Amino acid sequence: MNEDLLAPEPEENELAFEAAVRPSNLEGFVGQQKVRQQLQLVLESAKLRGTNSDHILLVGPPGLGKTTLALIVSNETGHPIRLTSGPTIQHAGDLASILSSLTAGEILFIDEIHRMSRSAEEMLYLAMEDYRVDVMVGKGVGANSIPLELAPFTLIGATTRSGMLPTPLRDRFGFTGHLEFYDATELEEVVRRSAVHLNVNHDKDSLAEIARRSRGTPRIANRLLRRVRDFALVNDHSVITVEVAKAALALYEVDELGLDRIDKQLLELLTGRYANKSVGLSTLAVALGEEADTIEAVVEPYLVRTGLIVRTPRGREATAAAFAHMGKHHHSNSTQTTLDL
Repeated sequence: MNEDLLAPEPEENELAFEAAVRPSNLEGFVGQQKVRQQLQLVLESAKLRGTNSDHILLVGPPGLGKTTLALIVSNETGHPIRLTSGPTIQHAGDLASILSSLTAGEILFIDEIHRMSRSAEEMLYLAMEDYRVDVMVGKGVGANSIPLELAPFTLIGATTRSGMLPTPLRDRFGFTGHLEFYDATELEEVVRRSAVHLNVNHDKDSLAEIARRSRGTPRIANRLLRRVRDFALVNDHSVITVEVAKAALALYEVDELGLDRIDKQLLELLTGRYANKSVGLSTLAVALGEEADTIEAVVEPYLVRTGLIVRTPRGREATAAAFAHMGKHHHSNSTQTTLDL
């Protein structure tokens, strides 16, 4: 194996790697120009007023940098941050214990905030607005509610599904940032920085090839870069070229558009068994053996964005581009059948 392709890398764990290449300030954050400018304004205004920042909601598909931005807010304001996620907050009591232990100015980051329990959400309304929570003490007839004062804090919520947030909760965020998929140039910069961190020898075109297949998502770009690095190392290539990158990505079943196995299975269904039909999400989930949530939040956004599928009120349908990509002939059918469960 070639030793000079890669310096010893202590952290192979994906989260550790993400943390290592994560920028520490807005200046160093690649892409999301609009959200960065808006966030900069919110933070500078809070600094000039000498108060905590408004509560912040970050919306967008997975892997675009919501957690990174939350950590940057902590770094830029100098306030500590506590990380948690919606699925772990299933009782109001869970939230009350987190909120009551926050120090003044601390930032609470709740990932997947749309998956909190309803009772915790209702407690959060009051906490965000008045910095207090009502805690129930005792049980049954003798139970009574005691107001508990909280230290002023900033909440940063992240969600892939803002439509699932109740309006009263959405309205309590002073700023909502919508993160967009990255373009190829921005992704190339992300991959280039990661390649430097991994000490990978490469030619410029190979990084463009990886970026092009990364579905507009930095997390996927970094993951593909590491897989290509592994392939080059094991196959004794001292430099990652376009040919090496293509061979590695072919092995991992990532095609020219960045579609992987599950994307292609979904397109296979919509251009095959269910061609010219509108198919409901639950039908697709059963056929693919995947959670409906995963298909809706992770798989579909990119397929819709690249014009391969359309979402209609009746269900999902493959476009002519999908038939072409899958090498199938598209018969347009005016009497569309609906298959929605």
